[in-house]
Amino acid sequence: MIVTGVDIGSLTAKAVVLRDGEIVGRSLFPTGHDSRGAGRLALEGALEDAAVQFSDLDGLVATGYGRLSVDFTADQVTEITCHAKGAHHVVGDCRTVIDLGGQDSKAIAVDDRGKVVDFVMNDKCAAGTGRFLEVMASALGVGLDELGRLSLESDSPAQISSVCTVFAESEVVSRVAEGASKVDIIAGIHQAIASRISAMAARIPVKEIIVMSGGVARNQGVVAALEVKFKKDIVVPDMPQHMGALGAALIAAERASRIER
Repeated sequence: MIVTGVDIGSLTAKAVVLRDGEIVGRSLFPTGHDSRGAGRLALEGALEDAAVQFSDLDGLVATGYGRLSVDFTADQVTEITCHAKGAHHVVGDCRTVIDLGGQDSKAIAVDDRGKVVDFVMNDKCAAGTGRFLEVMASALGVGLDELGRLSLESDSPAQISSVCTVFAESEVVSRVAEGASKVDIIAGIHQAIASRISAMAARIPVKEIIVMSGGVARNQGVVAALEVKFKKDIVVPDMPQHMGALGAALIAAERASRIER
């Protein structure tokens, strides 16, 4: 059985191809201004990576911010369900998923079958998201991929009280003017993010095992700050940005199996 899941997020579009439950192809492309086009690029890229054709597919599910815009499938599932499914597939003991994406953040409680028990979501504010970190990196003149490594070098994180993107950027500029080092400012930013996310996640509440998905999971500074706040270890999968696409592919496989029966 060959199935695909496509996750069209606000910043990136991802796809995963499964053959009999094993990942054989994946892709990631910037979403840009055209979510439909990005979704198709992600689909085509993953199919090419897996060396299969669209006609070979037994199932295809779309998820994410741009799922309603796709023209290659009518099968659509929310990203909350898909991230829970994907994370639980990778880590069978997973009971909490923290998904920090491009423009929103989610905390999801998961049962022993990977089903969503409860969730809380912040899509009204960019705090803790990839977009927030992009703005902070730009304000500091640092590459986005460098933030995590640099923050771990700090011995005295700067105080960043605001997690509003506009006010935090102004606060960062003020800390620079005061002479605070970049590593301390970055560490302070990560601590501010962790405080905001942990307060949001407490409403589920958080239980072990915690799996982190989304692009921000690649930032080890944010992960470390969240571990301090939660007082628990966090598991980061090898491909955290693809958890939604993986979950969508798994759901596609389940639906295809029911049809075959």
